[in-house]
Amino acid sequence: MYVWALIVVLAYLLLMLGVGFYAARYKVKTAEDLVIAGRRVGLLFVAASLSANNIGGGSTVGVAARAYGAWGLSAGWYIMTAGIAMIPVGYVFYYMRKTRAWTLPQVISKRFGAPSHLTTSILQMISLTTLTASQILASGTIFSALTGLSFETGVLLATIITILYTILGGLWADVMTDFVQWLMITLGMLVAIPFILANAGGWESVVARLPAGHLDFFKLGYNNILNLTFMYIVSFITGAEMASRALASRDEKIALKGSILSGVLMGVYAFIPALIGLIALAELPGINASEAYAKVMLGYAPEPVAGIALAAILAATMSSADSDMLGTASIFAVDIWKRYIRKNASNKEILILTRLGVVVVGVLAASAALTRFDIVTINTFAFMLRSAGPFAPFALGLIMKYVTKEAGIAAIITGSIAGVYWRLAGQPYGIGDTVIGALVGVITFLVLIAIGKALGRPPAPPLEEVGE
Repeated sequence: MYVWALIVVLAYLLLMLGVGFYAARYKVKTAEDLVIAGRRVGLLFVAASLSANNIGGGSTVGVAARAYGAWGLSAGWYIMTAGIAMIPVGYVFYYMRKTRAWTLPQVISKRFGAPSHLTTSILQMISLTTLTASQILASGTIFSALTGLSFETGVLLATIITILYTILGGLWADVMTDFVQWLMITLGMLVAIPFILANAGGWESVVARLPAGHLDFFKLGYNNILNLTFMYIVSFITGAEMASRALASRDEKIALKGSILSGVLMGVYAFIPALIGLIALAELPGINASEAYAKVMLGYAPEPVAGIALAAILAATMSSADSDMLGTASIFAVDIWKRYIRKNASNKEILILTRLGVVVVGVLAASAALTRFDIVTINTFAFMLRSAGPFAPFALGLIMKYVTKEAGIAAIITGSIAGVYWRLAGQPYGIGDTVIGALVGVITFLVLIAIGKALGRPPAPPLEEVGE
């Protein structure tokens, strides 16, 4: 057991719980406060929250593991492309904030009707539950390495703590803890790197023991870099945990500026987890790749510094897990329960149901995490599932004046089927499944709009009529 590192991490976790209690007492009075923070989130909190959500288990443990494996230094593009993607995403978030919706499926509900709304809600819930599982898995790995407890116990602890502060403070707790988590992520990694390099014999010593090509900045391949960029643009636009920050911002200008600023913040530490993976490869050949980050931190940095760095990764994974949990639960409560089951559900009922949903999602995610799946593979599949089909209705449907309801549901169905088929086919020609699915969806969307115009079909309601 690493005593000082454990003390730092426990102090951080207690702080997170304290923020949850504070938010529950002073910030959360209604379901709107729980789900979208009363639409009162400012610029810095929007930017930090978006950044913290992007840098989760896949972007820390996962990137270090891929750098340890086949990708080498170029694994950092997994994060850098996310930062680049936030620039065009911000402009879509600008229009999304204008809708005054509570949840992402609500954004297109009135423009494209119940079939599009229901299908999108289901895809979002499946994807977000899967993403929650990947963050719980990463958190459990760190808990286990730090305390000497079993992996299963680590997963249980990570799940319980994340559930507690999420059900207490909702999105207010999310954005407040995200700000602290963003600081922990940045400072933890940046402070740890000099110590780790020194104890590994210096940079030249590390380089001398790396396989040929592992320092190639573009070893990942230009196709994969472009695929990742496109995947992030599509998946962020259609991601409930991301869009919730835009919907909760004070106005549409903050939604845009916060998105762009978050991209800059992500670029600051994009290649640091990859560097940690390379050091692990040089120093600890033969270990499980998923353990590269934790073992390097605990073995090569002073314990207090390792504590900060490990608290940083817990911050990263938990900031993503809490948003994914809340996103799934709020979509069920607002878009499924209130929309289709109990239309007269009270504000208090939605509040209670959302909190119960967080618990259910946490339990399901923890059960999946115990299988120890590959984080990056599962994350990219979840991104595709929620994004490929819905991309055209979300991105184009918010901007185009003339659209039809038929075009929306057709794009969602054909794009989703195409994305899943391309994934099962092994993503031939180096083209990602999200790219193919979104492309099929966009073509379907535009063709049906053209047909609708030719037939004189009435347009879907304009943007300003879409809302709560």
